[in-house]
Amino acid sequence: MGTIQNWNVEDERFWEKEGKKVAGRNLRTSIPALLLAFAVWMVWSVVVVNLPNIGFKFDTDQLFWLTAIPGLSGATLRIFYSFMVPIFGGRNWTVISTASLLLPSLGIGFAVQNPETPYSMFLLLAVLCGFGGGNFASSMANISFFFPKSQKGTALGLNAGLGNLGVSVVQFMVPMVIWTPVFGLAGSGPQNWVKGEVTKQIWLQNAGFFWVPFIIVVSLLSLFFMDNLTTAKASFREQSVIFSRKHNWIMSLLYVGTFGSFIGYSAGFPMLIKTQFPEVNPLTFAWMGPFMGAIIRPVGGWVSDKIGGARVTFWNFLIMIIAVFAVLYFLQSHYFPGFLWAFIALFLTTGIGNGSTFRMIPVIFLNERLAQAGPGGKEQAIKDAGKESAAVLGFTSAIAAYGAFIIPKSYGFSIAHTGGPQGALYGFVVFYVFCVGLTWWFYSRKGAEAPC
Repeated sequence: MGTIQNWNVEDERFWEKEGKKVAGRNLRTSIPALLLAFAVWMVWSVVVVNLPNIGFKFDTDQLFWLTAIPGLSGATLRIFYSFMVPIFGGRNWTVISTASLLLPSLGIGFAVQNPETPYSMFLLLAVLCGFGGGNFASSMANISFFFPKSQKGTALGLNAGLGNLGVSVVQFMVPMVIWTPVFGLAGSGPQNWVKGEVTKQIWLQNAGFFWVPFIIVVSLLSLFFMDNLTTAKASFREQSVIFSRKHNWIMSLLYVGTFGSFIGYSAGFPMLIKTQFPEVNPLTFAWMGPFMGAIIRPVGGWVSDKIGGARVTFWNFLIMIIAVFAVLYFLQSHYFPGFLWAFIALFLTTGIGNGSTFRMIPVIFLNERLAQAGPGGKEQAIKDAGKESAAVLGFTSAIAAYGAFIIPKSYGFSIAHTGGPQGALYGFVVFYVFCVGLTWWFYSRKGAEAPC
């Protein structure tokens, strides 16, 4: 634990003797750090549903903005976080980025206790929640350095999939902890929650305060149980070569279709249920879709390790299109059980696609660098491919994270201008068709430029 000088996981003897144990330890520590990051990033998706009931006079569009802003800031931060691990070291940056989650968690806990808190303060806290979104880029880049090509899909799938569980954890846990004085005498007093003639006591501050002790513990675990790899060191200039790589941009678009959909649907799902099925308590069901999408992601990576990421991604996008049409059908018929199950199916496909696309990236860049390597250049090609693919993993996740902003705002725009979210959903279908074409042409067809 600390700083490791020599690291060559493509050497089977090194992997079995030393690499596997070290990689496993870093992965096991990375997962809870990433889970907390996702929980803090998506906490507004649950908080906004309760704000009007405790006296905040925000309209529907303002509430959709609060669910969307963390996606915008998180996606933007990912662009920078993508390059941090090779500059600062994986352990160092995990400690810093995890500890930063204390700022929005504490801020939310104090802000929701006063109905006079201005909307601008809530917007600022929503921006700070983007710290959690940024963490994904650096976490995935870091873990990619620790595992050989044959196991990257599974390892990245586990890190991301179990980390993605933070979305469902926050949507499952917060509705429970806000109704009880979790912190006892050490906590603040309740607010009055009013809906119609019903009045209850609620501790909405727990939506923020609940995560504080976990953030502190995991920050310390990261400090003592993770490693920096000197072989992963690279300046921003060295990493910026990815901007000239065509497949960086293509894979960014495909990942928008998978992860961008997952995180965007997660952010907007509670408010979508609230606006389209007002008779339903959205917090009873909102966690189910993100949960299914998160737990299935490692399966997408594992299957892709076996049969190829491009093949899985191609068929997955086709199923996503079918799932959206099912959602549209049940929206039209106003049948909530069908709508819920269709959306769960859609979440499952986003999770599978998350795993398959992230398996594609390391394979594409390793194959390209090996093809360009001269005699005796294999070892350097492997190192260069590792640094490039890590940067691409982070950058594509940054671009895709804008889905957390685009999808909730698309719902809000469509509802405001057409009376329903159907226009937004049809737009998503068009984009998925485009992704099917990209996957087939560049990666999955016979004679494709970069089969993977």
